[in-house]
Amino acid sequence: MNEMTAPTTGDDDVAWGTQARKEPRWPASLAVLAILVLYGTLPPRYTLGPAFLIPLVAGAMLVALTILAPHRTHGESTIQRIGAVALIAIVNVANVVSLGLLVDHLLHHSTVNGDQLLLSSVQIWLTNILIFALWYWELDRGGPDERTLPHHRRPDFLFPQMTTPHCAPGDWSPAFVDYLYLAFTNATAFSPTDTLPLTGWAKLLMMVQSLASLLTVALVAARAVNILT
Repeated sequence: MNEMTAPTTGDDDVAWGTQARKEPRWPASLAVLAILVLYGTLPPRYTLGPAFLIPLVAGAMLVALTILAPHRTHGESTIQRIGAVALIAIVNVANVVSLGLLVDHLLHHSTVNGDQLLLSSVQIWLTNILIFALWYWELDRGGPDERTLPHHRRPDFLFPQMTTPHCAPGDWSPAFVDYLYLAFTNATAFSPTDTLPLTGWAKLLMMVQSLASLLTVALVAARAVNILT
């Protein structure tokens, strides 16, 4: 069995574990589609520009990336990599703006529709989970293209299968659903659960996600429930 073992040199680009294989894009693509649906159904006052603008731009980028590279594998072009990161960044900025507009509307308007506020806060919270799952998936160990190599940089997240390798196949490596679970638990517990961040950027991303989730749940959702009752 090919177990994951720590490298014996000081080089950051050494083996941490898996055999080379392609990683499908479709789970991440479904997450992006869900984000676009959640965003596109927000009230216009909570969207960046016309409600159709972000779904239209991001949807076009998603189609292009899916056609060009249905699988993530080593050797993909720089343009494809930049496009994948830019797509996540666009929906991330749009969701941050939506949260800001939601909070601003809450603070500066005495009459607020409780049903609409509660539904919008849930949509933004779910979008937040999906976006950070995409970030974790896209950046861990250099990205899904680099993770297909048997030799890649050290991991940014410590998954349980890495500390107890006999509980998983010898060639195990995290897939999109693992990052989705990580994002969900971080959004609900506001802290790491079974998976720990190892690098600075991973810790910062988890902090930002927890802050956005806490702001949505504690401030917006709590006010919405107060209005409804």
